[in-house]
Amino acid sequence: MTFRSTVDFLLHDWIGVESLTSRARFAEHSRETFDSVLDACHRVAQEKLAPSNRIADLEEPTFDGEKVHLPQSTIDAVRAQAESGIIAAAQDYEVGGMQLPCAVQMACTATFAKASLPISAYVGLTRGNASLLMVHGTPLQKKVFAETELSGRWLGTMCLSEPQVGSSLSDITTRAVPDGDDFESDPFGPRYRLKGNKMWISAGDHEITENIVHLVLAKIPGPDGRLPAGTRAMSLFIVPKWLVDLDDTQAIRLGGRNDVVLAGLNHKLGYRGTTNTLLNFGENRFPVRGAPGAIGYLVGKPGEGLRCMFHMMNEARIGVGLGATMLGYAGYEASLAYARDRPQGRPVGPAGKDPMQAQIRIIEHADVKRMLLAQKAYVEGALALGLYCARLVDEQRTGAALGATEASQLLEVLTPIVKSWPSEYCLEANSLAIQVHGGYGYTRDFPVEQYWRDNRLNMIHEGTHGIQGLDLLGRKVRLEDGAGLKLLAARVADTIQRARALDGLAEHASSLGEALERLRAATDAAWSTGVPEEALANATPYLQAFGHVVLAWVWLDLATACQRALAAGRDADFHQGKLHAMRYFFRYELPKIDAWLGVVASRDPTCRDMQDTWF
Repeated sequence: MTFRSTVDFLLHDWIGVESLTSRARFAEHSRETFDSVLDACHRVAQEKLAPSNRIADLEEPTFDGEKVHLPQSTIDAVRAQAESGIIAAAQDYEVGGMQLPCAVQMACTATFAKASLPISAYVGLTRGNASLLMVHGTPLQKKVFAETELSGRWLGTMCLSEPQVGSSLSDITTRAVPDGDDFESDPFGPRYRLKGNKMWISAGDHEITENIVHLVLAKIPGPDGRLPAGTRAMSLFIVPKWLVDLDDTQAIRLGGRNDVVLAGLNHKLGYRGTTNTLLNFGENRFPVRGAPGAIGYLVGKPGEGLRCMFHMMNEARIGVGLGATMLGYAGYEASLAYARDRPQGRPVGPAGKDPMQAQIRIIEHADVKRMLLAQKAYVEGALALGLYCARLVDEQRTGAALGATEASQLLEVLTPIVKSWPSEYCLEANSLAIQVHGGYGYTRDFPVEQYWRDNRLNMIHEGTHGIQGLDLLGRKVRLEDGAGLKLLAARVADTIQRARALDGLAEHASSLGEALERLRAATDAAWSTGVPEEALANATPYLQAFGHVVLAWVWLDLATACQRALAAGRDADFHQGKLHAMRYFFRYELPKIDAWLGVVASRDPTCRDMQDTWF
């Protein structure tokens, strides 16, 4: 069963993306146009990205003190993605977009990520950067920076973390001061001089395009020259690698070099195809008009930087989840092919003791089936969740008032899950793919070791599990008196009711209902004392249990779609495979939530009470 068959099933049989064509924004589309875009992206992925993936891993980016060097195949693959129009795919026709639904764009993105996530990251970052500017930028910022990125002529980044800060963004020290008395009169927006250092900047420097547009979080000093405290003190700035001018015809041209300097590359376990950098802003290496400081243009209002940046970060978290999913999916396909081809061992029982009997393929061993089933349950369930969240984005943007509000509330509680759950369990899928290969899986002769190394990053960037757990239990499930959690519970209950009426699903419907009640009770128990330190000490086990309940719901809902397809006489093997993956998840995975929710509900103090000196 091909990946594309699963994508088509999810888009059309499950989330009903074709129904969006009844809305004005998508009225010129049909299933045929969606399919043609997916086909085009698949060709680019197979012809450009997939052959370049191993090269990008083996030929790590290098810096000669002046320029970053990448394999030519990486450069060609990134440019081919840009030329496909995928960066602007969801944008308006007027700016070169296709007005595709987010769900279809994310399916295209997944196609690229499956072929090479590290190479596709350049385009993914640029899309998020440009999307942010299209919402929060001035008209000229949109035209000059966002639209040029959407065309693929320039690429973009986001610069948040600093060497001494990491995820604690309120402690950043990069500063931005007004550039002269006329700083507010610059046509590109209020002009500032930035000084500071940014760390872990993916795609922070390269020669793929003529310019790189950095979105940089910095603080504007107060009248006393001191940096204000807190996240609300942060502002957002456009800081291009090369300064930009408009000529007399309003055509865009590059000016001099901005004072943004690559201090070095980070050498990573995996994900090597994407440059990862330490950038220095305003160290006077390239003084602009004889003064130190990188030139940056304010986006939005002072102090609104994090609010603007979260527009990009929320999309990025869905993208991280889908990227992790696709690495898991690639490993699943590789190990499935290997298991179908590799002969080893004989059947269990008397017949298997005959050394003259031919060996069987390892896919015929129950334990190998277990590992393949786990991978299938993880990666297909995670893909379904990612596309469901993308469909919620479409509802949020184009639905009627009530539908849009509910979509926003659901996204609040599901975003920590769509980022964290795939990054943990699709990494586990990659580990199982290595195991299926045996010793060969640990060598570079097969791709599964690279998939694991590339995927290990996804549990870290865009917010670690610890951060996502604190966000979920500490904020998301309590917003608006728990509106998002109540709405999610109602969606789950609806699936349970429908599943109970279908052959073979009643048992699993009951299991999900019981799991949902345990999750609700644990949520209430965690906060029963009102003490955040007690409630949040076990936020990560809560995140894991919450994710498993969500994935069980997704699988049960998928099962109802499979039952409809089987009743209509459609591809039995395809749909029976998904039903069996659902059974695996309910029997092997869902029972794990009891241990996680136990420590949450009891507000277990073991981890919180551990003392430094006891280690």
